[in-house]
Amino acid sequence: MAQKQIKVTLVRSVIGTKADHRATVKGLGLGKVNSSRVLIDTPEVRGMIRKVDYLVSVSEV
Repeated sequence: MAQKQIKVTLVRSVIGTKADHRATVKGLGLGKVNSSRVLIDTPEVRGMIRKVDYLVSVSEV
């Protein structure tokens, strides 16, 4: 069975955010605004998304 995937897109700038939130966005593989990554839906990734949910949007692939 294939693993579930989600698409994460950076929709707001990280300027002015906490350093650990900037590091979390970088850890998700996002750089500039409107950059996207398709990631495997794991509890670790979901936790990172929850931490910076005000900066990213998530959709299922």
